[in-house]
Formats: sequence, structure tokens, C-alpha cells
Amino acid sequence: MSPDLARYHRQMLLPGFGEAGQRRLLGSTALLLGCGALGSVSADLLARAGVGHLVIIDRDIVELSNLQRQVLFDENDAAQSLPKAVAAQRRLGSVNAGVRVSAIVDDINHTNIERYATGVDILVDGLDNLETRYLANDLAVQNGLPYIYGAAVGSTGMAFSILPHSGLDTPWEQDGKIELATPCLRCLFAEVPPAGTSPTCDTVGVLSPAVGIVANFQAAETLKILTGNYARVSRTLLNLDLWANEILQLEVSNACESGDCPCCKRRSFDYLDGGAGSSTTALCGRDAVQLRQRREAEHVDLEAIARRLRQHGTVECNEFILRTQINDGNRRYEITLFPNGRAIIRGTSEPGVARSIYARYVGS
Repeated sequence: MSPDLARYHRQMLLPGFGEAGQRRLLGSTALLLGCGALGSVSADLLARAGVGHLVIIDRDIVELSNLQRQVLFDENDAAQSLPKAVAAQRRLGSVNAGVRVSAIVDDINHTNIERYATGVDILVDGLDNLETRYLANDLAVQNGLPYIYGAAVGSTGMAFSILPHSGLDTPWEQDGKIELATPCLRCLFAEVPPAGTSPTCDTVGVLSPAVGIVANFQAAETLKILTGNYARVSRTLLNLDLWANEILQLEVSNACESGDCPCCKRRSFDYLDGGAGSSTTALCGRDAVQLRQRREAEHVDLEAIARRLRQHGTVECNEFILRTQINDGNRRYEITLFPNGRAIIRGTSEPGVARSIYARYVGS
């Protein structure tokens, strides 16, 4: 066995793996979308497994409150306010010097995701909002890329492996074997829920072991796909609640055939085209960014959001407006939210920062 493979000996003993599978891993590129709780666990596991190139995109910096669950970072990273992608790159370089890690500090949106995904073999979800997940799903279906969805909040978590119906002669669609293709994310969840209806880690907390289970599942599915073991990919939606002692595998394999998915059936890629989701505008001279939904939003339950935000400070709320101030890391932001989902985030002129604050405290 060559020296470069010796470190993977225990892994190569696994059925369906072997030297050929390990060499496939070493020649593969995985794009990690986000490097927070889920992404940091997945990145660590994939680097140790020998995925040859990890491309990590994240817009945020390391904060002390991240360390409870984001395993790649330490107190020194937080003290330096290092970008998460950069801190991850440094840490993974000491974990496995044979793996190339590219760090990209940026906000993922429809103007850049195709460029960042050029040449990658798989998308691994470490995101914090459903809107960007729909963007990744559009990219996966349009380009025939596997996409490993994952989410965790509170004590709950979900994960699903997507081998999309793309019509591009992908390995899981060749020779008419379309039974290996899976539903896409929009087959399972057709539309983004109204703003404020989804809990976030910053409003309801998060249990670190729930994150770990979801991310470990994602990493295992990634290794199956990158080694060509498509028939081993899970066909069910993982759904867990560790506080309630529930771990379920939900049968969803017929969701594509039985539904009318706007993405993989009607081939509508609204999020990737920029026609869906939210838009941002920096407000000149005001150190503020306005976020507006491109589609007409449903009425937002301002009082329900206010109840969640009151644990962070005083909230002013009536039928017309919600306003609160949030201390996030070393910065203070003012959030003004309107009933149609439009928001003004004061305290930054950077659209990516404003989207991050919105996703973390208001939610999808």
C-alpha cells in the first residue's frame, strides 16, 4: 500500500470501498455551503476521510457562542474574529495536509453560486435558511449534482440525500435506472414558509448532539456518492428529535412521481434565475440594508416573532411594525420588520451581513 493511502487503511477495509473507492475520494471535490454547526462537522469528517478538495463558503465570523457546537473552531478563532471559512481552512490543514481546502468568505446567492460550484462533484448543506437551500437545490437539479440536505434547530434535525432527476445521463440515471434518482428538496417542501414561521438556532437554541447526528449522516451519504455507491444512498428522510427520543426514517421516495414539483418536473429554476427569494438594497447614508421579498409575501405574524425575540431584549411591536435591537457578537443591529416580510437591518451596509441577521433572528 502506498504511503499516501496508509492513513485510510481502516476505511478501505469497508465493503464497497477499497483502494479504488479511496482513490475516487482523493480525486473528488465537495462544496460545503456554510461552515457553521453542520458544515464544520461535515468538513472535519470529509477531510479525515480523504476527500481531495474541500471548497468551503461561509459569510460569517467565529463568535464565542459558536463553540458549543461548531467543532472546527476554538477560543482563539473567536478572539481574532476570524472568518469561519478561513478558520476551518487553517484547522483542516493540520488534520490532513493531503487534502486541499479552499476558503471563500462570501454570501451565497444566485449571482455567484454557479461560479463557486464549477468543477465540484457534490453539494453539502451547512446553510441556515430554506431560501438558500432552494437555490442550491435549483443548481443541483439543473446541473445533475448530488445535494445532501441537512438542517438542525432546537433538539430536532432533518437530512435527505438528493440524486436529482436531471436528464443529463448522470450515473444514477444511466441505462434507464431512474429508480436511483430521488425526489428533490422542493418535491418534499414545495415553498418557503412565510417569514418568521420557522424557528432558528438564535431564537430557540440548538442541541449539539442533534447537529452531530445530522452532519454525520450527511458525511456518510457524501462518502457513498463520491465512491460511486449510489445504490447504498438512503431513500428516506431522516427526522429526529433527541429531546423527545424520536428518530424516524420517513418514506418519501415517491414524492417526485406523485407530485408536481416546480423544479425537477416543471424545470423552473426561479431561485437560481433570481426570480424568487429576497432582494437587498443598501440605504444610502443610513448604515442600513433593506430586504424585500421578490414574491408577494403572506402576512407575517409579527407578534409570534416578537415573542421569540423578547428573550434577546426589548421588542416594540404593533400591527404595523416590529422593531428590536440585537447584540450579535461585537455588533449591535436594529431590526425593523413589516407585515409583508420586508425588513430594514440597521448597523451594516453589507447585504450579506443583513441577510445573515435576518435568517438568524427572523428566519425563513
